[in-house]
Amino acid sequence: MLLKLSKDPLKLFDDIWSGAQMPSAPAFKVDISEDEVAFYIDSELAGITKENITLNIEDDVLTISAERKQETEETRKNYHRVERSSGNFSRSFNLGEVIDQENINADFNNGILRVTLPKALPVRKKKEISIN
Repeated sequence: MLLKLSKDPLKLFDDIWSGAQMPSAPAFKVDISEDEVAFYIDSELAGITKENITLNIEDDVLTISAERKQETEETRKNYHRVERSSGNFSRSFNLGEVIDQENINADFNNGILRVTLPKALPVRKKKEISIN
């Protein structure tokens, strides 16, 4: 955006009219790691309860979804204020054939969701053909 502004300040607004959106921060941060037996996705979901998190797999895509609900109430001598905010957000990850989808598990502890994606055993594509 700053590069566009330095070249031509009037071009800054072109994206607004063309329908392109400015890049935004991800819904929640994740760390992805790997060892010999599995991949691990650690998602930071502070302030969200386990009941408001869902994990789904559809067409080899793992989706982590969460819903945040907050309500703040403040009462003073001259006023009463209640503020509510909520929002849904999700992240998706392509699993492919290297993941054993039947044995995926997840744990939620202290605001961190850890999804363990065990690696699938390699399929041997070697076949001996008999000769007639």
